[in-house]
Amino acid sequence: MTRFLKTNAKRRGATALRALAVVGLATSLAGCYTQRIAQQPPYPNDYHERHPISLKEGERTIEIFVGRNRGGLTPSQRADVLSFAQLWRREATSGIIVDVPRGRLSDRAAGESLREVQSIFAASGVPRNAIYVRAYKPAGLTLASIKINYAKIVATAGPCGLWPHDLGTSLDATDTENRPYWNLGCASQRNLAAMVDNPADLVQPRGEAPAYSPRRSVAIDKYRKGENPSGTYDGYDKAKIGDVGK
Repeated sequence: MTRFLKTNAKRRGATALRALAVVGLATSLAGCYTQRIAQQPPYPNDYHERHPISLKEGERTIEIFVGRNRGGLTPSQRADVLSFAQLWRREATSGIIVDVPRGRLSDRAAGESLREVQSIFAASGVPRNAIYVRAYKPAGLTLASIKINYAKIVATAGPCGLWPHDLGTSLDATDTENRPYWNLGCASQRNLAAMVDNPADLVQPRGEAPAYSPRRSVAIDKYRKGENPSGTYDGYDKAKIGDVGK
């Protein structure tokens, strides 16, 4: 009987030790989680800092589809190539790469279209040494096309639609801090990056051109004489309210 009581006492002691170990482990894990939440740096309140607009290198591309029974460009394709050349002069950061299809029945038509593309580029002021032509083989039964592209600076922001924190009640307690949610302002930043005409304007202003001295001298001289410097119209007082209906 004494041996049985000692065995039960040992078992109860071992069970108590295991329970104590489990409680200690759970407490330590809870403390680690609380410490991790407490040490997590808060995200910035300003949406410009949460979703900054960055400048990257992108590309502008057009495709000229070529049929085997037609050579040269259509009127709409000529307009596309002309617009492409004008944009290259304003925003490009590299030369123009022209990929021409080879190894198909449309090789002759592609060559005639390429010559017309080059003539449009020359008429638009694109230097010959800025154009690099290379051949490629179209895959499968896809319609052959001349692909033209150049590198440019693009502005981008995002990605949007990320929700790292819950908007409602949660364990991290961010809902009680009365701060803007993470995704707020991301769409505005992304739209601004897409609409800006020159992405470099987001970094620094453009250089100012010198003032037109002859026109400035005329305006100053008129101001010195007491005349209207904005123009020669002097009939501001001819039409009066009392003259209406006469």
